[in-house]
Amino acid sequence: MRIAQVAPLYESVPPKLYGGTERVVSTLTEELVRRGHEVTLFASGDSMTSARLVPCCPESLRLDPNCKDELSHHILMLEQVFSEKDNFDIVHFHIDYLHFPLSRCHGIVNVTTLHGRLDTPDLQPLYRVFDDMPVVSISDAQRAPLPWINWRGTVYHGYARNRYQFHSDSDGYLAFLGRVSPEKGLDQAIEIAKTAGKKLKIAAKVDRADQEYFDSSIRQKLDHPLIEFIGEIGYPDKCEFLGKADALLFPINWPEPFGLVMIESMACGTPVIAYPQGSVPEIMSHGVSGFVVDGVESAARAVHDIKDIDRAECRRYFESRFTDTRMTDDYLTIYERLVGEEPETLTLSDGVSVG
Repeated sequence: MRIAQVAPLYESVPPKLYGGTERVVSTLTEELVRRGHEVTLFASGDSMTSARLVPCCPESLRLDPNCKDELSHHILMLEQVFSEKDNFDIVHFHIDYLHFPLSRCHGIVNVTTLHGRLDTPDLQPLYRVFDDMPVVSISDAQRAPLPWINWRGTVYHGYARNRYQFHSDSDGYLAFLGRVSPEKGLDQAIEIAKTAGKKLKIAAKVDRADQEYFDSSIRQKLDHPLIEFIGEIGYPDKCEFLGKADALLFPINWPEPFGLVMIESMACGTPVIAYPQGSVPEIMSHGVSGFVVDGVESAARAVHDIKDIDRAECRRYFESRFTDTRMTDDYLTIYERLVGEEPETLTLSDGVSVG
């Protein structure tokens, strides 16, 4: 099959540091190539892939100090994609709704994985107009604000089994990995660690948009003997960081669409202690991959009970649900259904949950 993957340009594919969507795109692209498909990746020029790369900007936009208008680069990328539309059986977009008007006008076979939150009121009128566009969710919970759009499947993210090394033993600390923002719950993680009396290592990036929050709400909380702020890290450093932790803290305060860090932790054998927001009850298996808790006190108790979680079983749970092969199987099923549909019925479906 001739498949185009269209990635966001904010990070390289795969990302050098933070970047969940781009890592998923990379994983899917490489597995499709391994299976013999003809794959073209539209991404930043510093991306690394075994597919044919169409560089749509010289380097990832977040790391480019000269980039002032990120949207302009994405518009140019869409021009490149549609100039080659006849070369593809299907185009898989990972840039939200940006392409919808062009895809409708050109009538290409396409699908969009929606990687972000969908509960903002601004999205309702947009998806009412473009309710014919075939889309994929990354958890069933993600669909809740827009249950009526043209869902074609739910496909959980996945990673290669050999990407994250299993760690049977830990070094006695708690881990927080991700982004410093109100919804990610770093303030809660700090309180959990202090209540439990356990060391917390924080590997997190601070975006410009979140700098004020970091300065006003987080910085002063880092001045504590149990708290160590490392800063932003990437692969492979986070493998050791996660693998040597007793547990990953994931006390989120928002409708998390998926939560890649949860499966990264599970892959290392490190259980997760998470709040039951968004996708968490779907992704987690309480008592197997960690504990789903409802506040600081119950999370602190879970920290002391984390020894009851079998780290090998936690890894096996990852392998049973969140591998690259399973993810690719699910996407190929959706691709084949879309390619096989008649043009006039392409957008008429009740949706099928895959994965």
